[in-house]
Amino acid sequence: MNDIKISVILSAYNEEKFIEKAIESVVGQTLKDIEIIIINDGSTDNTLNIINSYAEDDSRIKVIDQENIGLGASRNKGMKIANGEYITFLDGDDWFREDAFEISYNEAKAKDTDITMYQMINYDDETGRIYENDWFNLNNLDESFDGIVFSPEKTKDFLFDLSVSSCQKIYRKSFLDSIDASFPEGIYFEDMPFFFYVYLKAERISIIREHFYYRRKHNASITHVVDANYLDTVEAGCELMRRFVDNGFYEDYKFDLIAYKINGPRMALMDITEDAKEPLFNLIKEDYEKIKKTEYYQDYLDNLGPKKKKFLLDVLKYDTYDEFKKENPEY
Repeated sequence: MNDIKISVILSAYNEEKFIEKAIESVVGQTLKDIEIIIINDGSTDNTLNIINSYAEDDSRIKVIDQENIGLGASRNKGMKIANGEYITFLDGDDWFREDAFEISYNEAKAKDTDITMYQMINYDDETGRIYENDWFNLNNLDESFDGIVFSPEKTKDFLFDLSVSSCQKIYRKSFLDSIDASFPEGIYFEDMPFFFYVYLKAERISIIREHFYYRRKHNASITHVVDANYLDTVEAGCELMRRFVDNGFYEDYKFDLIAYKINGPRMALMDITEDAKEPLFNLIKEDYEKIKKTEYYQDYLDNLGPKKKKFLLDVLKYDTYDEFKKENPEY
């Protein structure tokens, strides 16, 4: 009998200011039968020393110290060695409520779920303000989802409005193994393709309407500034499309999928820092030129709304970002 109920996978890169809070929140969980896999992903600050000081005092902590390989690859490594009945994820600058594991484990066991989701809450590092938003509150799942087990079919109409964060869910380990679940490696936005693949493969899902996970917003957060990291929004969208096509999800979801794929890079191009606009435009153009040669291009033309369709056609029409911007000053 496996006595490890939850494996938490915490990947940290230069988190010396925040890592203690993250580790304390896991070590202090009311559910004690857990394993804590902490991956030091090539930190150059004091992160590893802090991790090791906790590992000396708690035999549940496994430390992996490695060269920097990025979050997706680190989590994949963690999933391979995890022994828990369930798996969850924690970022090095965030933390869990102390009873999060106990309540979510009991819920997942009682309802025999592949995935159980809970709410996240935001913490502003500068002001100390704690605030909610609709997305992390899972508000798209109305009260008819409370207390039940549901399949992805039930959320078909608003699949792309669900929060993709891998940290606000616990997953049955045997389920993840059976579908060969993995994060894309070497790109930011690794949560997005992971979430949609895993979610659509699940058969039994439930939600807990409680804030178990605190998400810290600070100046060094990847998602705080729309900068060159957002160039990866193109590759993440391509990976998402591949997963939908390869797993037979495409036809059922193509209308919303195509809109979602166009919209991520489109919005990023509006908001990205000036120095990254031209490189992002070039990546988008390269992607659209490839799409044009595929059997799916007609679906884009048939299914996109006017704004997204104009964006697609204008990117294809103009050779350079400067030419495109003359026609589309909002970008």
